Amino acid sequence: MTRFAKSLLFIVSLVILGFSHALAKSKTDICIMTYNIRLSADDGVNKWTNRSADNIKMLEYYSPDLIGMQEVRPDQLADLDANLSSYGHVGAGRDDGKNEGEHCPIFYKKNRFVLIKSGNFALSENPNVYGVKGWDASYPRIATWAILKDRKTGKKIAYFNTHLDNDGVTARREGIKLVLERAKQIAPKLPLLISGDFNCTDATAPFDILNAAGLKSIYQLSPIVYGPKFSYHDYGRAKPEELELLDYVFVSKAFDVKRCRVIQDKPEGHYLSDHYPVIAQIQY
Repeated sequence: MTRFAKSLLFIVSLVILGFSHALAKSKTDICIMTYNIRLSADDGVNKWTNRSADNIKMLEYYSPDLIGMQEVRPDQLADLDANLSSYGHVGAGRDDGKNEGEHCPIFYKKNRFVLIKSGNFALSENPNVYGVKGWDASYPRIATWAILKDRKTGKKIAYFNTHLDNDGVTARREGIKLVLERAKQIAPKLPLLISGDFNCTDATAPFDILNAAGLKSIYQLSPIVYGPKFSYHDYGRAKPEELELLDYVFVSKAFDVKRCRVIQDKPEGHYLSDHYPVIAQIQY
């Protein structure tokens, strides 16, 4: 091989190495949403049958790659499944660990993610027993998790979604501890996302626990935060002092947060839920 050929081969090798290194360092965007859709209760004008079509349109418009939902009853899940054909979903009912009661399902874009495995557990002293109120909770609570493989990068991520209790201070604290314990058991080395209706605000125990574990909320990390500073509004009936930011996405250190928004949409003057959806663009 001539000296010129050797030099050319060396240069080409450096270029390929640099390109490979750049690919390894490049980050990929994920659009993630957390959303308490409000269960299908007898809410008069705000009942689910009056809200479902607008909710479907909203989800199709924003088209998040991942959605963690709360308060989803079986009839609502059937509506979402029938109309969001581009998504797969996992989850179980909190009353029996199967179909009964409210779900905290995880929806994922099928053209973006491959489901590797998933599961559920109760937020209580006995996580494998469903339909039981844990600690001082007012209701049974559940968490759903999924290990997903990103079709763009081949990387895997772990995603946990839950709904902490509205009354029980101990239940919220111990519930989020349990979520973190399960995350460490199931996916100790994977990038981790935790979303949900936390039924509490920052400067409370669940946030301190998550921060101590190395997870930060999208609001803590995002350079751009748009929308109101609250997500719960009770269909516009909440008093100013009752307007609270209850809906969060927490990310591990593997993720950057580019922007986040509380979606204050009100199509045709109608509320989509008693909570606003929260959406974020993250990278890893």
